[in-house]
Amino acid sequence: MSFTLPIGNPAPAFDLLGTDGQSHALDDFSDSPVLVIFFTCNHCPYVVNSDEVTRRTAERYGPRGVRFVAINANSANTYPEDSFEGMVARMAEHDFPWVYLHDESQATARAYGALRTPHFFVFDQGRRLVYTGRAIDAPRDPSKATVNDLERALDEVLAGKPVSTPMTNPVGCNVKWDGKDAHWMPPEACDLV
Repeated sequence: MSFTLPIGNPAPAFDLLGTDGQSHALDDFSDSPVLVIFFTCNHCPYVVNSDEVTRRTAERYGPRGVRFVAINANSANTYPEDSFEGMVARMAEHDFPWVYLHDESQATARAYGALRTPHFFVFDQGRRLVYTGRAIDAPRDPSKATVNDLERALDEVLAGKPVSTPMTNPVGCNVKWDGKDAHWMPPEACDLV
């Protein structure tokens, strides 16, 4: 069995605390025709350097009904910068156009099979997974990016077409699992393609 949620599977439910002080559940986004859930964090250079690319995508597709939900599952015990307090400060500084949720137990990251930060999951209106992987191919240095797989997937699903490349390898730092070395990955986790 693969570690990462397979294409076609339903979005696993969650109910997580956001940096806005509110609890957010999967069903709270049921009015959006497309939902992008992505695993991110406060410190990873792949995240920090590509956040503005992700912001532009969220702002471009928001008027078309696409909602973005960011989840930080990194253990603050493994990487203190990824604490909830750090999340609140980061959102206050950057005012990103998405909710930023804390997966302290890491149960949501396990349910989705998040491998890296950032790791994107795109769900259609029926909340079936239609794309998983990277946004761009060079998130550490977006000036070197040659493709935006996330936007291609969004264009296709919004047009009612099947996603032509439903899986790519996420590019970034590995998720920081509690009680594990900062570079540890679950043994059943491997590259998607």
